[in-house]
Formats: sequence, structure tokens, C-alpha cells
Amino acid sequence: MSESIYEACIACLDRFMAALNAYDAVAMDAEMHFPHVRFAGGTIVVYQTPGNNPMDLFERLKREDGWHYSVWNERTVVQHNDAKVHMAVNYTRLRADRSVIGIYDSLYVLSLKDGRWGVQLRSSFGP
Repeated sequence: MSESIYEACIACLDRFMAALNAYDAVAMDAEMHFPHVRFAGGTIVVYQTPGNNPMDLFERLKREDGWHYSVWNERTVVQHNDAKVHMAVNYTRLRADRSVIGIYDSLYVLSLKDGRWGVQLRSSFGP
């Protein structure tokens, strides 16, 4: 894997996490490709276009768990070619006091479309 592809994918994930922590659905959309698939909690959801990324999960996490932000722990490329990267990720959800809500494993698929890397699919063991 070329260093430039790896760096582009990591930068995309960093921007995605920053947008999530800012509770900014528009900025999250900017780091995704559509249709975008999310598979979590036994449910598959397909966001066909930007603007369809509901923030209700994070509203519930804030209300029920006191979620304040999340951080990447690990990001490991498991498969790749010049247009698609499968990345095993691990992240932690935290409260404002830095206490841990949970640590979760996921598989993110990033794709290159129109010269830009974006998250195309997320399969998470988190809620």
C-alpha cells in the first residue's frame, strides 16, 4: 500500500471523527461516499444521499450514557487496492470527565471516488 493512500485514508478518518465529535452531520457527510452503509446492532441502514445521516444515535448516547466524544485507538489496514481500503478500527466513547462508556471494534471500508477518499461502509460491534 502506498504511503499516500494510507495517509489520505487516515486523514479522512481523522476528519470524520472530528465531525462526529463536533456533532456536525454535514461535515460527517463530507467524509462519506454515498450510498453509505452502516451495519450495527444487527441492523443495516443505507444512507442514499448526503443529509440522510440521522444524529439520533448520538442524541440517545448523550442522554443515556453521557457521551461527549470519541477517540480512535487503532486503525489497521487489513486489505486494500488502489481504489478501496478495508480498515479494522477500534474506538472509545467517552464522557466529558473522560470516563469510558465503551470500547468498540469496527470495519470501515474507504473508497476512492472522484479523486477523493471517503468512508463508504461501516460495520460496527458498537450500538
